[in-house]
Amino acid sequence: MADTLLSIQVIPKTPGGEDSIPYVDRAIEVIQKSGVKHEVHPLETTMEGNIDELLKVVKDMHTALIEAGSPSVISQIKIAHNPKGISMDQLTEKYRP
Repeated sequence: MADTLLSIQVIPKTPGGEDSIPYVDRAIEVIQKSGVKHEVHPLETTMEGNIDELLKVVKDMHTALIEAGSPSVISQIKIAHNPKGISMDQLTEKYRP
């Protein structure tokens, strides 16, 4: 059972003022390859899982962006943690059609 929701927005610095979207795409690819449940939204991506695995994904995202040529990365992160369990569906079900 998931105990954590983590939303992340990566803001990669780009060499020479390049478009940041390819770097953001790379960060999302890291999330997809991790296998954690996630939803991509226009301004952030939310992941669901256990806190240790989600923080590892964040670290892996930063590593991948640096390896892709970004000189530095800033991430804005929101974490909701509940040892009894938490899910995206549970928090948003009343808003879904």
